[in-house]
Parts: sequence; structure tokens; C-alpha cells
Amino acid sequence: MQKPGKVEDKYYLKAVHQEISLYDRKMAHLNRFEIFASDAERETALRKMNGKRELLVKTARRLAGDGIEFKESDLPHSFRTAVIAPELVMSAMVDQEQSIPTS
Repeated sequence: MQKPGKVEDKYYLKAVHQEISLYDRKMAHLNRFEIFASDAERETALRKMNGKRELLVKTARRLAGDGIEFKESDLPHSFRTAVIAPELVMSAMVDQEQSIPTS
């Protein structure tokens, strides 16, 4: 259900993808450069940020599932590997099958 005044179109989906990408970069920075008193504090901060990111991921998947169009180039990098990976896996399987000698 759509909130009044909120248009969920391809531009909104693009903005959601950009925000997911931003959270990916924030989490990478937090992991590499932020200083925490303990590993538990780092894990807590990552868990909170990941929770916010997951809400955006659910929204993006719902919008894409509803048929809202988007460009592959607008996808966050974390989504692109998920899209590209099946093709790479299939390609590797075909290469592997061809290299197996038949008796």
C-alpha cells in the first residue's frame, strides 16, 4: 500500500538503489577505518546499519517485483554480483562438463 504523496516509480527505485549503495559504502568504511573500543561495539554498529540496509533491500525487491523498471547500471554493486553470478556459474559448469573426458 502506498502512502499519500509518495510516488513509487522508477525514480524512487533508483533513489532506493542509491541509498543501498551508500549503506554498502558506509559499512565498508566502518569495517576498515572506524575505531571501536571492542569488537562487540563494532558488531553492534554493523548490525544496526545492516538492519537499515535490509529494509531498503526489501523495498527495492518489492518495487522490482511489482514491475517497476530499472536499469542494470542503477543497481548497487552488491546486487550486481547476485545478478551476474548465475551466468558465471552456468558458464563454469559448461566449461567443466566439456573438460570431463567421456569413456
